[in-house]
Amino acid sequence: MQKFVGDFTVVSDLPKKLEPLRELAYNVWWSWNIEAVDIFRRLDSDLWESTYHNPVLMLGKVTQARLQQAAEDEAFVSSLNRVYQHFQLYMESKNTWYQKNYGSRRKTNQCIAYFSAEFGLTECLQTYSGGLGILAGDHLKSASDLGLPLVAVGLLYKEGYTQQYLNADGWQQERYDINDFYNLPMQLVTDENGDPIILDLDFPGRKVYYQIWKIQVGRVPLFLMDTKIPQNSPEDQNITRALYGGNKETRIQQEILIGIGGLRAIRRLGYNPLVCHLNEGHSAFLSLEKIRIAMQENGLTFDEARLVGFYTNIFTTHTPVPAGIDVFPNELIEKYFGNYYRNELKISNDRFYQLGTLEKGKTSHEFNMAHLAMNTSGFVNGVSRLHGQVSRKMWAHGFPGVPFDEIPIDYITNGVHTRSHLSRDMEELYRRYLGERFIEDPTDKTVWAKVEEIPDDELWRTHERRRERLVAFIRKRLIKQAKEKGSSSQELVFASEALNPSALTIGFARRFATYKRATLLFKDPDRLAAILNNPERPVQIIIAGKAHPQDVDGKKIIQEIYQYTKDERFRGKVVFIENYDMNVARYMTEGCDIWLNNPRRPLEASGTSGMKVIANGGLNFSVLDGWWDEAYNADLHLGWKIGNGEEYTDHEYHDEVESSAMYTVIENEILPLFYTRGKDRIPRGWVGYMKSSIKNLAPFFNTHRMVQEYYEKFYKEAADKYKAFENNNWELARELTEWELKVIREWKNIKINYIKGDENLHDVKVNTAFKVTAEVDLAGLTPNDVDVQVYYGPVDKQHEFNVNKVKVMKVVNPKNGGSVYTYAADIECSETGKYGYTIRILPKNEMLISQFHLGVITWS
Repeated sequence: MQKFVGDFTVVSDLPKKLEPLRELAYNVWWSWNIEAVDIFRRLDSDLWESTYHNPVLMLGKVTQARLQQAAEDEAFVSSLNRVYQHFQLYMESKNTWYQKNYGSRRKTNQCIAYFSAEFGLTECLQTYSGGLGILAGDHLKSASDLGLPLVAVGLLYKEGYTQQYLNADGWQQERYDINDFYNLPMQLVTDENGDPIILDLDFPGRKVYYQIWKIQVGRVPLFLMDTKIPQNSPEDQNITRALYGGNKETRIQQEILIGIGGLRAIRRLGYNPLVCHLNEGHSAFLSLEKIRIAMQENGLTFDEARLVGFYTNIFTTHTPVPAGIDVFPNELIEKYFGNYYRNELKISNDRFYQLGTLEKGKTSHEFNMAHLAMNTSGFVNGVSRLHGQVSRKMWAHGFPGVPFDEIPIDYITNGVHTRSHLSRDMEELYRRYLGERFIEDPTDKTVWAKVEEIPDDELWRTHERRRERLVAFIRKRLIKQAKEKGSSSQELVFASEALNPSALTIGFARRFATYKRATLLFKDPDRLAAILNNPERPVQIIIAGKAHPQDVDGKKIIQEIYQYTKDERFRGKVVFIENYDMNVARYMTEGCDIWLNNPRRPLEASGTSGMKVIANGGLNFSVLDGWWDEAYNADLHLGWKIGNGEEYTDHEYHDEVESSAMYTVIENEILPLFYTRGKDRIPRGWVGYMKSSIKNLAPFFNTHRMVQEYYEKFYKEAADKYKAFENNNWELARELTEWELKVIREWKNIKINYIKGDENLHDVKVNTAFKVTAEVDLAGLTPNDVDVQVYYGPVDKQHEFNVNKVKVMKVVNPKNGGSVYTYAADIECSETGKYGYTIRILPKNEMLISQFHLGVITWS
């Protein structure tokens, strides 16, 4: 290939009246505003589709004649100006949720930094692979709507994630489309001279250089690192070649780039991140860089710098199994971090490698990125209530002596950015009956309660239109798939006639990991065929999803399903749509009647695809796992469950039980409700379920609620602690570090001398108190340093979750003026039964996030 000696950039030439189109194109705010999308669609609807909904590429391709025609069209210009004015008001608003509640709390460059390996913003931006990325993208959109001072950091992949197609046998093949960054809604970050800002990282024996791209997500900037620049060798240019591509070494290089390189990039651009949020462990190396910066710039010791980072980092885990976590051999870590921890952090190898394991005092031959994140983040959370419990179970070994329900792993249930996943038809219907408030504050229950005011026939006809459009879209895709495979004319006819626009439509679309059990519905093909082929109550199934390129078992599942689509019993009633992405997901979540999810509990951390159907009027039919475990309520008629939340060790038996349950619920509950109709052909019982699902679930399972929770539970406290630390030249950071080290040093000398219950009471009357006293020797600590607590609960219920209680004891009198103190507390006996009690001692300091994070606890 010939090498160029120079380059230049060609941009679209817009008439002056259409110049606002350029600013709109470069802010993906348009992706969740139907009026903005309409403007681009009206300019050239065919080009909008052929450019894959990419307004930047579209403006570069549209003819000058069409642009001039649009500039002379008063109606078009008027609509454009109205959308642009709406956009400007949005961007300049001083009346956001954050500004009304917390806006005076920060300086302009202080921010929350959100790190993720992928971001799903819109289909033309191939910076995502699945649910983790969509969740991250929705997090940014809600942060923008709420006005949070948040910046985001990730990587920019030249090839993006795999594009999927199936061969004639149904085996998944992959291709990788090259992203043309200059024709996407992103811009290269440049300095005051217009030159790209180039930063570097020290890699073994060389420097790796990277530039920064910016995607504006409403009010939130997203910065993406890119190594494909001439300053790098071909090998280093490939670091950002593909999302989750390459080998272990590629992965560690990417994670150094996102964590360390990303933090350096936003600081170079003038941001001062008070708080860092790690969306999964891929960016956990940033915690090491925070320590290095604090040591070099603020004169802190390693322990002091580590403490500041710990109190200002948030780590969100998305996996319920250890296999889903990045783990690197120590030899690879040593290769990339040996000089870093010795020369920059100035610590021993034992101290450094202890950061990569939860096993305190033990060595490990592996460096676990989730453990690094947990060891350096004071705020840790799962992504659903059940996942919080699963995470505690998975990492309980890292918290010896801590009761299960007190392990310091919280949860914040995921959500979706409602407007990004809401169909145009439903948005217009909601505007008519709910007003604008559902857009401004989708967490407001009183607004969603107005769904009851929507006439049944309007809600049903709106949903039917979406199902009809889904079927039309699927037929086009099937025809395209058939042509690409060189299928016969008969196959093209089958494709053009697939599905029934009026039939009950079940959607199943997700990553094809084995635990998601995509073939569970096909466990009894004869029974399924009887359900699908009932002429009076027809059913059809649309399936989509990718397997990871290296996941052979996942590919086998796709192949098996593909073979079912060719079975005469299922032809035209079960279809598989290739290359699942945000566009396919949009049609499916907007048009399906039922969203099916049947993972093997408890392996679905949260799941968000089912949340996208809620506001669109779809109903969920799912295993009680992830978010559905806390959403499902039989009394409210929100949807249906598969099983009763059981967990089995015998997978074959598990599948038999739950597949049978699926068929039974479809036959006896779902189909009768869907097809029971009056003379007006409206299934009023079904519409009642739709309304109940919308009004009860939509206010909670959205990212506005989720991001507000992150701010109020984590971000605000972390930012406050940072500000407290930095006062008076980091005096509090030094004092707290000294205190923590003293507590850890002295803890082994603490003793509980005796415990006594109330000697006068054996049988305690209900609603009276039982007094407990204890004598403790605090050694080199004082009562200001510790909490002495009574820990008590019903003896026969110790197998249950969260049944025990804690009562803080008070000092009665010190003994001999030394280190021995007597403590006492009254236990309130509000219920009858057999109770047990014991004593424990924990560290106490108002700055502690959790009394358990120092790893010291003494039980009697």
